[in-house]
Amino acid sequence: MYKLFVGGLPFSVNDDELEQMFAEFGKVDSAKVITDRETNRSKGFGFVEFENDEEGKKAESAMNGKDVGGRNITVNQARPMQPRNNDRGGFGGGGGGGGNRY
Repeated sequence: MYKLFVGGLPFSVNDDELEQMFAEFGKVDSAKVITDRETNRSKGFGFVEFENDEEGKKAESAMNGKDVGGRNITVNQARPMQPRNNDRGGFGGGGGGGGNRY
């Protein structure tokens, strides 16, 4: 499987349109535009998966920098997602108390 990151998408592009853009290069296993959880609006990027590495590489080189809806998209091989560090330190640093003000 060859997974592509597609960035710089117009916010109007949906999953089906993303799949259609890449279908000319081979069998697209999945195409997903990433949306905001709260507003359900596109974040302007997505992922396309090809079963065949060769087709994915061909799509990557052909589509990178291509104009889509007036925007030049970025297409490159997706990197594996890094595990999130959920230890974010709570609620920030705080002020450290008032000290001896009196």
